Amino acid sequence: MAHTSSPPPNVDAEIAVVGAGIIGIACALALSQQGWQVLVIDKQRPGLGASFGNAGHMATEQVFPIADTSILTRLPSMLLDPMGPLRLDWRYLPKALPWFTKLLLNLRQTPYQASTAGIRALNQSSLSAWHRLLDSINGRALLKEDGSFLIYENEASAPEIKALQSRMNAQNVAADHWQGDAIRKFAPQLSTSIQGGLFFPDTAHVVDPWQVSNALVMDAQRNGVRFIQEDVLSGTTNSQGVTLRTAQTGTIRANKVLIACGAHSRKLTASLTGNKVPLDTERGYHLMLPNEKARLPVAITSLERRFIMTPMEEGLRLAGTVEFAGLERPPNIERAWKLHQLSQGLFCSDLDITEASPWMGFRPSLPDSLPIIDCVKDGKVLLAFGHHHLGLTQAAVTAEIIANLARQGETTVHTSNQLPDVFPYRLSRFTS
Repeated sequence: MAHTSSPPPNVDAEIAVVGAGIIGIACALALSQQGWQVLVIDKQRPGLGASFGNAGHMATEQVFPIADTSILTRLPSMLLDPMGPLRLDWRYLPKALPWFTKLLLNLRQTPYQASTAGIRALNQSSLSAWHRLLDSINGRALLKEDGSFLIYENEASAPEIKALQSRMNAQNVAADHWQGDAIRKFAPQLSTSIQGGLFFPDTAHVVDPWQVSNALVMDAQRNGVRFIQEDVLSGTTNSQGVTLRTAQTGTIRANKVLIACGAHSRKLTASLTGNKVPLDTERGYHLMLPNEKARLPVAITSLERRFIMTPMEEGLRLAGTVEFAGLERPPNIERAWKLHQLSQGLFCSDLDITEASPWMGFRPSLPDSLPIIDCVKDGKVLLAFGHHHLGLTQAAVTAEIIANLARQGETTVHTSNQLPDVFPYRLSRFTS
């Protein structure tokens, strides 16, 4: 049953959404579709940050946590190789150590399996939720559902691919093995070095993450959602609702608040709930190639080179490198240009980097690889952050869960028959 509202007295909005990335935008639209009066607050324009620069891949096949036990053997290279696919800045190590300790504890069998189940539950609901969201704005053309590939070049990688296929099939992830010739017939510009790979038929990609964000924003605005550029510094709850302290306006009052500001969510969560969540950031890089619009038909990931290439309307986006260096250090843009080097040898002819543009953004990461999606403080504080590299993939299903929690309150455990149990994503898992 939809919520119906009229402008409440003495508040600026019924629900204030802090964060105008893809998660916050999708949630704001879903809430407005239920009749809530929504105000979205972000210090940047809507759709910027990690939502602007993500790989554009609906990665429903990626059901495993961000790390496994192999990270133990890779730690020396992470510290020593500034251009490696997974890098930990040694200057950030003291701050990162508590987070990495929790990450390692989550590699034990029981928590690892629980994380896998939690990721899988969201991913299995993700594309159908995106269908509903995009259909509601007549935007299905923004989504290309042609599958994706994970390719390998070295015959020595064949056993690893076979083992991964078995693990994915065990998680009900469709993964079909293709020989190199079949892959090249599908994507003729790929090199003869490609030996084979896995095809994931139930994945997709967007024509452009920025276009998707803009389309959702425009429809949200038609529904009465207001967007303002403000820096939210802190907040408090009281019997009437929530008061946010901002750098410009001073205060914003709402009946409820949704914290959806990605990698920047930790401070406000502590201010409003008293809980210090172990949130850190994976700094992700991309290189956009505007002259390579027709090079690939679908998103393709390289097993050995550890990066992804996604075709978009504005060109070919190379992405996937991960760096742990916090929110303060300047970007190491050489890591973005390294993506072009990684692409060399994958195609019959090298990619054209004329007018290429590099980028860096912050992916919000929790040590168990699960987001926080919850409703606390007597229903006044909603939470939706920590989706690491699956923010785009899980945005629509997160929005549906948040809309249900806003309507039904924090006592809800099963949001609906279509959506996963919210228990694995609760805030209290980090306070118990």
